[in-house]
Amino acid sequence: MTASHGPTDAADAEAAGINPGTHRLVPRAPAISWWMLLLTTVAILMTSVDHQILPAVLPEVSQEFGLSPEQAGLINSVYFAGLVAGGIVFGYLSDRIGSGYRRTWTWNIAMLLAIIGGALTFGLAGSFLAFLLLRIPMGISRGGSEPVNVAIVAEWWPKEHRGFAVGVHHTGFPIGQFLAGALIAIVLGSGNWATAFLVIPLLGIPIIIGQAFLGRRRNQATLYRKIEERGQTPPLPELTDRSAAGLWGPVREALRHANVRWAVVLCFLFLWGEAGVVTFLTTQFKGIGMETSQAILVSGASGLTGWIGQVVWGTLSDRLGRKFSIAFLILGWTGTLLAMILIHDVVTAWIILLAWGLFRNAPFPVVYALLVDSVPRAAGTALGIMIGVALGVSGIFASAVSGVVITHLGFTWHYIILAAICLLGFIPLARITETVRVARRDMPDAPRAA
Repeated sequence: MTASHGPTDAADAEAAGINPGTHRLVPRAPAISWWMLLLTTVAILMTSVDHQILPAVLPEVSQEFGLSPEQAGLINSVYFAGLVAGGIVFGYLSDRIGSGYRRTWTWNIAMLLAIIGGALTFGLAGSFLAFLLLRIPMGISRGGSEPVNVAIVAEWWPKEHRGFAVGVHHTGFPIGQFLAGALIAIVLGSGNWATAFLVIPLLGIPIIIGQAFLGRRRNQATLYRKIEERGQTPPLPELTDRSAAGLWGPVREALRHANVRWAVVLCFLFLWGEAGVVTFLTTQFKGIGMETSQAILVSGASGLTGWIGQVVWGTLSDRLGRKFSIAFLILGWTGTLLAMILIHDVVTAWIILLAWGLFRNAPFPVVYALLVDSVPRAAGTALGIMIGVALGVSGIFASAVSGVVITHLGFTWHYIILAAICLLGFIPLARITETVRVARRDMPDAPRAA
Protein backbone atom coordinates (compact mmCIF):
# COMPACT_ATOMS: atom_id res chain seq x y z
CA MET A 1 0.00 0.00 0.00
CA THR A 2 1.32 3.46 -0.81
CA ALA A 3 2.67 5.88 1.74
CA SER A 4 -0.10 8.27 2.63
CA HIS A 5 -1.02 11.15 4.85
CA GLY A 6 -4.03 12.99 6.16
CA PRO A 7 -5.87 15.65 4.12
CA THR A 8 -4.07 18.56 5.77
CA ASP A 9 -0.66 17.01 5.18
CA ALA A 10 -1.53 16.31 1.56
CA ALA A 11 -2.66 19.91 0.99
CA ASP A 12 0.49 21.27 2.62
CA ALA A 13 2.65 18.93 0.55
CA GLU A 14 0.88 20.02 -2.63
CA ALA A 15 1.48 23.69 -1.83
CA ALA A 16 5.14 23.03 -1.01
CA GLY A 17 5.77 21.00 -4.14
CA ILE A 18 6.31 17.80 -2.13
CA ASN A 19 5.48 14.37 -3.53
CA PRO A 20 4.10 12.08 -0.77
CA GLY A 21 6.44 9.30 -1.89
CA THR A 22 5.81 5.61 -1.36
CA HIS A 23 7.01 2.58 0.56
CA ARG A 24 6.14 0.30 -2.35
CA LEU A 25 8.53 -0.84 -5.06
CA VAL A 26 5.72 -2.45 -7.07
CA PRO A 27 3.24 0.29 -8.08
CA ARG A 28 -0.54 0.10 -7.91
CA ALA A 29 -2.68 2.06 -10.36
CA PRO A 30 -6.01 1.79 -12.21
CA ALA A 31 -6.13 0.19 -15.65
CA ILE A 32 -6.54 3.54 -17.42
CA SER A 33 -3.18 4.66 -15.99
CA TRP A 34 -1.51 1.57 -17.44
CA TRP A 35 -3.12 2.09 -20.86
CA MET A 36 -1.99 5.72 -20.94
CA LEU A 37 1.48 4.61 -19.88
CA LEU A 38 1.62 2.16 -22.78
CA LEU A 39 0.44 4.75 -25.28
CA THR A 40 2.80 7.50 -24.11
CA THR A 41 5.71 5.04 -24.03
CA VAL A 42 5.10 4.14 -27.67
CA ALA A 43 4.77 7.86 -28.42
CA ILE A 44 8.12 8.66 -26.83
CA LEU A 45 9.60 5.69 -28.69
CA MET A 46 8.58 7.34 -31.97
CA THR A 47 10.00 10.65 -30.78
CA SER A 48 13.27 8.84 -30.04
CA VAL A 49 13.35 7.16 -33.45
CA ASP A 50 12.73 10.48 -35.21
CA HIS A 51 15.56 12.02 -33.20
CA GLN A 52 18.01 9.32 -34.31
CA ILE A 53 17.42 9.64 -38.06
CA LEU A 54 19.88 12.47 -38.67
CA PRO A 55 22.85 11.05 -36.68
CA ALA A 56 22.31 7.65 -38.32
CA VAL A 57 22.34 8.94 -41.91
CA LEU A 58 24.82 11.76 -41.32
CA PRO A 59 27.70 9.97 -43.08
CA GLU A 60 25.54 9.54 -46.22
CA VAL A 61 24.31 13.13 -46.06
CA SER A 62 27.87 14.38 -45.60
CA GLN A 63 29.07 12.32 -48.55
CA GLU A 64 26.26 13.49 -50.86
CA PHE A 65 26.74 17.18 -50.06
CA GLY A 66 30.52 17.02 -49.49
CA LEU A 67 30.41 18.19 -45.87
CA SER A 68 33.21 18.47 -43.32
CA PRO A 69 32.61 17.49 -39.65
CA GLU A 70 32.12 21.18 -38.82
CA GLN A 71 29.42 21.53 -41.50
CA ALA A 72 27.77 18.30 -40.38
CA GLY A 73 27.67 19.69 -36.85
CA LEU A 74 25.96 22.81 -38.22
CA ILE A 75 23.08 20.69 -39.57
CA ASN A 76 22.47 19.27 -36.13
CA SER A 77 22.74 22.76 -34.61
CA VAL A 78 19.96 24.06 -36.86
CA TYR A 79 17.81 21.07 -35.89
CA PHE A 80 18.39 21.80 -32.21
CA ALA A 81 17.54 25.47 -32.72
CA GLY A 82 14.11 24.33 -33.89
CA LEU A 83 13.97 22.03 -30.88
CA VAL A 84 14.49 25.00 -28.53
CA ALA A 85 11.53 26.82 -30.05
CA GLY A 86 9.34 23.71 -30.08
CA GLY A 87 9.98 22.78 -26.46
CA ILE A 88 9.27 26.24 -25.10
CA VAL A 89 6.30 27.09 -27.34
CA PHE A 90 4.46 23.76 -27.13
CA GLY A 91 5.15 23.34 -23.41
CA TYR A 92 3.72 26.82 -22.82
CA LEU A 93 0.72 26.19 -25.10
CA SER A 94 -0.09 22.96 -23.26
CA ASP A 95 -0.49 24.96 -20.04
CA ARG A 96 -2.47 27.75 -21.72
CA ILE A 97 -4.79 25.36 -23.56
CA GLY A 98 -5.17 23.20 -20.48
CA SER A 99 -3.60 20.41 -18.47
CA GLY A 100 -4.85 16.84 -18.18
CA TYR A 101 -6.87 15.57 -21.13
CA ARG A 102 -6.46 18.90 -23.00
CA ARG A 103 -2.72 18.25 -23.45
CA THR A 104 -3.66 15.58 -25.99
CA TRP A 105 -4.60 18.31 -28.48
CA THR A 106 -1.23 20.04 -28.13
CA TRP A 107 0.72 16.80 -28.44
CA ASN A 108 -1.05 15.69 -31.61
CA ILE A 109 -0.28 18.99 -33.35
CA ALA A 110 3.41 18.69 -32.39
CA MET A 111 3.62 15.16 -33.82
CA LEU A 112 1.95 16.19 -37.08
CA LEU A 113 4.81 18.63 -37.67
CA ALA A 114 7.29 15.72 -37.74
CA ILE A 115 5.21 13.88 -40.32
CA ILE A 116 4.94 16.98 -42.52
CA GLY A 117 8.64 17.82 -42.09
CA GLY A 118 9.68 14.28 -42.99
CA ALA A 119 7.55 14.27 -46.15
CA LEU A 120 8.98 17.63 -47.23
CA THR A 121 12.51 16.39 -46.60
CA PHE A 122 11.89 13.38 -48.84
CA GLY A 123 10.40 15.48 -51.63
CA LEU A 124 12.34 18.75 -51.51
CA ALA A 125 15.77 18.22 -49.91
CA GLY A 126 17.73 18.25 -53.16
CA SER A 127 20.31 20.74 -51.92
CA PHE A 128 22.27 21.32 -48.75
CA LEU A 129 20.39 24.56 -48.01
CA ALA A 130 16.96 22.94 -48.43
CA PHE A 131 17.97 20.02 -46.22
CA LEU A 132 19.32 22.44 -43.61
CA LEU A 133 16.11 24.50 -43.48
CA LEU A 134 13.90 21.42 -43.26
CA ARG A 135 15.63 20.44 -40.01
CA ILE A 136 13.66 23.29 -38.39
CA PRO A 137 10.12 21.76 -38.46
CA MET A 138 11.57 18.38 -37.47
CA GLY A 139 13.31 20.05 -34.52
CA ILE A 140 10.17 21.96 -33.51
CA SER A 141 8.19 18.71 -33.46
CA ARG A 142 10.85 16.88 -31.45
CA GLY A 143 11.13 19.70 -28.92
CA GLY A 144 7.38 20.16 -28.64
CA SER A 145 6.23 16.57 -28.34
CA GLU A 146 8.44 15.44 -25.44
CA PRO A 147 7.49 17.94 -22.69
CA VAL A 148 3.79 17.55 -23.46
CA ASN A 149 4.08 13.77 -23.52
CA VAL A 150 5.90 13.72 -20.15
CA ALA A 151 3.25 15.99 -18.62
CA ILE A 152 0.51 13.71 -19.95
CA VAL A 153 1.85 10.55 -18.33
CA ALA A 154 2.55 12.40 -15.05
CA GLU A 155 -1.05 13.63 -14.97
CA TRP A 156 -2.58 10.19 -15.55
CA TRP A 157 -0.83 8.32 -12.71
CA PRO A 158 -1.18 8.43 -8.90
CA LYS A 159 1.20 11.01 -7.52
CA GLU A 160 2.91 8.42 -5.30
CA HIS A 161 4.20 6.54 -8.37
CA ARG A 162 5.12 9.48 -10.59
CA GLY A 163 8.81 8.54 -10.79
CA PHE A 164 7.95 4.99 -11.80
CA ALA A 165 5.48 6.14 -14.48
CA VAL A 166 7.84 8.68 -16.03
CA GLY A 167 10.71 6.18 -15.83
CA VAL A 168 8.79 3.44 -17.62
CA HIS A 169 7.44 5.95 -20.11
CA HIS A 170 10.99 7.01 -20.91
CA THR A 171 12.01 3.45 -21.77
CA GLY A 172 10.65 4.43 -25.17
CA PHE A 173 13.86 6.40 -25.65
CA PRO A 174 16.42 3.59 -25.32
CA ILE A 175 14.15 1.15 -27.16
CA GLY A 176 13.75 3.75 -29.89
CA GLN A 177 17.49 4.37 -29.96
CA PHE A 178 18.05 0.71 -30.73
CA LEU A 179 15.10 0.27 -33.09
CA ALA A 180 16.11 3.42 -34.97
CA GLY A 181 19.34 1.77 -36.04
CA ALA A 182 17.54 -1.36 -37.16
CA LEU A 183 14.69 0.52 -38.91
CA ILE A 184 17.01 2.94 -40.69
CA ALA A 185 19.32 0.11 -41.76
CA ILE A 186 16.28 -1.64 -43.29
CA VAL A 187 15.14 1.55 -45.03
CA LEU A 188 18.62 2.23 -46.39
CA GLY A 189 18.65 -1.30 -47.79
CA SER A 190 15.73 -0.47 -50.08
CA GLY A 191 16.09 3.28 -50.55
CA ASN A 192 18.35 6.28 -49.92
CA TRP A 193 18.80 8.35 -46.77
CA ALA A 194 15.89 10.67 -47.66
CA THR A 195 13.48 7.71 -47.57
CA ALA A 196 14.10 7.36 -43.82
CA PHE A 197 12.70 10.85 -43.24
CA LEU A 198 9.51 9.90 -45.10
CA VAL A 199 8.77 6.38 -43.84
CA ILE A 200 9.65 6.55 -40.15
CA PRO A 201 7.59 9.64 -39.10
CA LEU A 202 4.51 8.12 -40.80
CA LEU A 203 4.54 5.41 -38.12
CA GLY A 204 3.33 8.06 -35.68
CA ILE A 205 -0.15 8.30 -37.24
CA PRO A 206 -1.66 5.35 -35.26
CA ILE A 207 -0.29 6.87 -32.05
CA ILE A 208 -2.01 10.18 -32.77
CA ILE A 209 -5.30 8.32 -33.29
CA GLY A 210 -4.84 6.35 -30.05
CA GLN A 211 -4.03 9.48 -28.05
CA ALA A 212 -7.13 11.26 -29.37
CA PHE A 213 -9.27 8.28 -28.28
CA LEU A 214 -7.81 7.67 -24.79
CA GLY A 215 -7.00 11.25 -23.74
CA ARG A 216 -10.60 12.36 -23.19
CA ARG A 217 -12.29 14.08 -20.26
CA ARG A 218 -14.55 11.11 -19.50
CA ASN A 219 -11.60 8.72 -19.19
CA GLN A 220 -9.66 11.11 -16.98
CA ALA A 221 -12.66 11.63 -14.66
CA THR A 222 -13.04 7.87 -14.29
CA LEU A 223 -9.35 7.52 -13.55
CA TYR A 224 -9.27 10.17 -10.82
CA ARG A 225 -12.29 8.62 -9.11
CA LYS A 226 -10.57 5.22 -9.06
CA ILE A 227 -7.34 6.72 -7.72
CA GLU A 228 -9.19 8.27 -4.80
CA GLU A 229 -11.08 5.04 -4.13
CA ARG A 230 -7.67 3.33 -3.72
CA GLY A 231 -6.62 5.87 -1.08
CA GLN A 232 -4.01 7.40 -3.38
CA THR A 233 -3.30 10.99 -4.41
CA PRO A 234 -4.66 12.24 -7.77
CA PRO A 235 -1.87 13.86 -9.82
CA LEU A 236 -3.87 17.08 -10.24
CA PRO A 237 -6.44 18.73 -7.97
CA GLU A 238 -8.69 19.21 -11.03
CA LEU A 239 -9.13 17.38 -14.34
CA THR A 240 -7.78 20.32 -16.29
CA ASP A 241 -6.44 23.75 -15.47
CA ARG A 242 -5.87 26.61 -17.88
CA SER A 243 -3.52 29.38 -16.81
CA ALA A 244 -5.43 32.49 -15.78
CA ALA A 245 -2.35 34.50 -14.81
CA GLY A 246 -1.97 36.42 -18.05
CA LEU A 247 0.15 35.78 -21.12
CA TRP A 248 3.38 35.14 -19.23
CA GLY A 249 1.81 33.53 -16.17
CA PRO A 250 3.00 29.94 -16.82
CA VAL A 251 6.53 31.15 -17.57
CA ARG A 252 6.72 33.23 -14.38
CA GLU A 253 5.31 30.41 -12.27
CA ALA A 254 7.81 27.93 -13.69
CA LEU A 255 10.91 30.11 -13.47
CA ARG A 256 10.33 31.41 -9.97
CA HIS A 257 10.99 27.93 -8.58
CA ALA A 258 14.73 27.34 -8.11
CA ASN A 259 14.36 23.65 -8.95
CA VAL A 260 13.31 24.52 -12.49
CA ARG A 261 16.24 26.85 -13.04
CA TRP A 262 18.84 24.42 -11.66
CA ALA A 263 17.27 21.44 -13.44
CA VAL A 264 17.81 23.26 -16.74
CA VAL A 265 21.51 23.61 -15.94
CA LEU A 266 21.80 19.99 -14.80
CA CYS A 267 20.12 18.55 -17.88
CA PHE A 268 22.04 20.94 -20.13
CA LEU A 269 25.24 19.22 -18.98
CA PHE A 270 23.85 15.70 -19.39
CA LEU A 271 22.47 16.49 -22.82
CA TRP A 272 25.67 18.16 -23.98
CA GLY A 273 27.37 14.85 -23.27
CA GLU A 274 24.68 12.87 -25.08
CA ALA A 275 24.63 15.10 -28.16
CA GLY A 276 28.41 15.02 -28.33
CA VAL A 277 28.42 11.22 -28.28
CA VAL A 278 25.53 10.28 -30.58
CA THR A 279 26.16 12.81 -33.36
CA PHE A 280 29.48 11.23 -34.29
CA LEU A 281 29.14 7.60 -33.19
CA THR A 282 28.56 6.25 -36.69
CA THR A 283 31.41 8.42 -37.95
CA GLN A 284 33.73 7.03 -35.24
CA PHE A 285 32.70 3.45 -36.01
CA LYS A 286 33.23 3.84 -39.73
CA GLY A 287 36.68 5.20 -38.89
CA ILE A 288 37.61 1.90 -37.20
CA GLY A 289 36.50 -0.14 -40.19
CA MET A 290 32.78 -0.88 -39.74
CA GLU A 291 30.42 -0.90 -42.70
CA THR A 292 27.73 1.80 -42.68
CA SER A 293 24.83 -0.53 -41.82
CA GLN A 294 26.85 -2.20 -39.06
CA ALA A 295 27.95 1.16 -37.63
CA ILE A 296 24.32 2.37 -37.53
CA LEU A 297 23.16 -0.82 -35.81
CA VAL A 298 25.92 -0.83 -33.17
CA SER A 299 25.43 2.89 -32.46
CA GLY A 300 21.98 2.03 -31.07
CA ALA A 301 23.28 -0.65 -28.68
CA SER A 302 22.70 1.49 -25.58
CA GLY A 303 18.97 1.14 -26.21
CA LEU A 304 19.09 -2.54 -25.27
CA THR A 305 19.99 -1.75 -21.64
CA GLY A 306 18.67 1.80 -21.37
CA TRP A 307 15.27 0.75 -20.06
CA ILE A 308 16.84 -0.89 -16.99
CA GLY A 309 18.29 2.30 -15.53
CA GLN A 310 15.15 4.28 -16.27
CA VAL A 311 12.74 1.89 -14.61
CA VAL A 312 15.02 1.14 -11.64
CA TRP A 313 16.01 4.72 -10.83
CA GLY A 314 12.64 6.21 -11.70
CA THR A 315 11.04 3.78 -9.24
CA LEU A 316 13.70 4.16 -6.55
CA SER A 317 13.46 7.94 -6.74
CA ASP A 318 9.87 7.62 -5.44
CA ARG A 319 11.30 5.92 -2.35
CA LEU A 320 14.89 7.18 -1.93
CA GLY A 321 14.49 10.67 -3.34
CA ARG A 322 15.26 12.37 -6.64
CA LYS A 323 18.65 13.83 -5.64
CA PHE A 324 20.21 10.57 -4.46
CA SER A 325 19.28 8.92 -7.76
CA ILE A 326 20.74 11.72 -9.86
CA ALA A 327 24.04 11.74 -7.93
CA PHE A 328 24.56 8.04 -8.63
CA LEU A 329 23.79 8.54 -12.32
CA ILE A 330 26.30 11.37 -12.73
CA LEU A 331 29.06 8.98 -11.64
CA GLY A 332 27.83 6.27 -13.99
CA TRP A 333 27.77 8.66 -16.93
CA THR A 334 31.31 9.87 -16.24
CA GLY A 335 32.78 6.37 -16.07
CA THR A 336 31.13 5.11 -19.25
CA LEU A 337 32.02 8.22 -21.26
CA LEU A 338 35.67 7.73 -20.38
CA ALA A 339 35.37 4.05 -21.32
CA MET A 340 34.41 5.06 -24.87
CA ILE A 341 38.05 6.02 -25.42
CA LEU A 342 38.77 2.26 -25.42
CA ILE A 343 36.45 1.43 -28.34
CA HIS A 344 38.58 -0.10 -31.10
CA ASP A 345 36.43 -2.81 -32.67
CA VAL A 346 32.88 -4.18 -32.83
CA VAL A 347 33.15 -6.16 -29.58
CA THR A 348 34.39 -3.28 -27.43
CA ALA A 349 31.79 -1.00 -29.01
CA TRP A 350 28.96 -3.35 -28.01
CA ILE A 351 30.26 -3.85 -24.45
CA ILE A 352 30.84 -0.18 -23.68
CA LEU A 353 27.64 1.08 -25.27
CA LEU A 354 25.59 -1.53 -23.43
CA ALA A 355 27.17 -0.27 -20.19
CA TRP A 356 26.44 3.36 -21.13
CA GLY A 357 22.84 2.37 -21.74
CA LEU A 358 22.38 1.64 -18.04
CA PHE A 359 22.92 5.36 -17.36
CA ARG A 360 22.29 7.21 -20.62
CA ASN A 361 18.58 8.02 -20.31
CA ALA A 362 18.02 7.36 -16.61
CA PRO A 363 18.58 10.92 -15.25
CA PHE A 364 15.89 12.51 -17.38
CA PRO A 365 12.73 10.81 -16.03
CA VAL A 366 13.97 11.48 -12.50
CA VAL A 367 14.47 15.17 -13.29
CA TYR A 368 11.13 15.36 -15.11
CA ALA A 369 9.34 13.89 -12.09
CA LEU A 370 11.15 16.44 -9.94
CA LEU A 371 9.85 19.28 -12.13
CA VAL A 372 6.25 18.07 -12.13
CA ASP A 373 6.49 17.72 -8.33
CA SER A 374 7.84 21.27 -8.05
CA VAL A 375 5.44 23.19 -10.32
CA PRO A 376 2.35 21.04 -10.99
CA ARG A 377 0.31 23.97 -12.37
CA ALA A 378 3.00 24.96 -14.87
CA ALA A 379 4.38 21.51 -15.65
CA GLY A 380 4.19 21.86 -19.43
CA THR A 381 6.00 25.19 -19.41
CA ALA A 382 8.65 23.97 -16.95
CA LEU A 383 9.27 20.81 -18.97
CA GLY A 384 9.26 22.80 -22.20
CA ILE A 385 11.81 25.26 -20.86
CA MET A 386 13.97 22.43 -19.51
CA ILE A 387 13.79 20.34 -22.69
CA GLY A 388 13.89 23.28 -25.08
CA VAL A 389 16.72 25.15 -23.43
CA ALA A 390 18.73 22.24 -21.99
CA LEU A 391 18.34 19.87 -24.94
CA GLY A 392 18.12 22.49 -27.66
CA VAL A 393 20.92 24.82 -26.58
CA SER A 394 23.23 21.96 -25.65
CA GLY A 395 22.59 20.42 -29.07
CA ILE A 396 23.31 23.68 -30.87
CA PHE A 397 26.71 24.03 -29.26
CA ALA A 398 27.64 20.42 -28.47
CA SER A 399 27.48 19.19 -32.06
CA ALA A 400 29.47 22.09 -33.43
CA VAL A 401 32.06 22.04 -30.63
CA SER A 402 32.44 18.27 -30.79
CA GLY A 403 33.00 18.47 -34.54
CA VAL A 404 35.84 20.94 -33.99
CA VAL A 405 37.35 18.89 -31.12
CA ILE A 406 37.26 15.66 -33.13
CA THR A 407 38.75 17.32 -36.19
CA HIS A 408 41.68 18.89 -34.33
CA LEU A 409 42.22 16.74 -31.21
CA GLY A 410 40.62 13.36 -31.95
CA PHE A 411 38.13 11.16 -30.13
CA THR A 412 40.20 10.68 -26.93
CA TRP A 413 40.07 14.35 -25.97
CA HIS A 414 36.47 14.46 -27.20
CA TYR A 415 35.41 11.94 -24.52
CA ILE A 416 37.61 13.41 -21.77
CA ILE A 417 35.95 16.80 -22.27
CA LEU A 418 32.46 15.26 -22.28
CA ALA A 419 33.17 13.39 -19.01
CA ALA A 420 34.38 16.61 -17.36
CA ILE A 421 31.22 18.42 -18.47
CA CYS A 422 29.11 15.65 -16.94
CA LEU A 423 30.90 15.91 -13.56
CA LEU A 424 29.95 19.58 -13.39
CA GLY A 425 26.41 18.33 -12.78
CA PHE A 426 27.14 18.06 -9.05
CA ILE A 427 27.09 21.88 -8.87
CA PRO A 428 23.42 22.41 -9.86
CA LEU A 429 22.43 19.20 -8.05
CA ALA A 430 23.66 20.73 -4.78
CA ARG A 431 21.26 23.66 -5.27
CA ILE A 432 18.17 21.55 -6.02
CA THR A 433 15.61 20.97 -3.25
CA GLU A 434 14.37 17.42 -2.74
CA THR A 435 10.66 17.04 -3.60
CA VAL A 436 9.97 13.50 -2.37
CA ARG A 437 8.93 12.83 1.20
CA VAL A 438 11.42 10.00 1.59
CA ALA A 439 9.87 6.86 3.07
CA ARG A 440 11.02 5.75 6.51
CA ARG A 441 11.54 2.05 6.99
CA ASP A 442 10.07 2.10 10.48
CA MET A 443 6.84 3.85 9.51
CA PRO A 444 4.07 1.55 8.27
CA ASP A 445 1.78 2.71 5.51
CA ALA A 446 -1.73 3.76 6.38
CA PRO A 447 -4.68 4.55 4.16
CA ARG A 448 -5.26 8.21 3.43
CA ALA A 449 -8.21 9.65 5.30
CA ALA A 450 -11.26 10.30 3.20
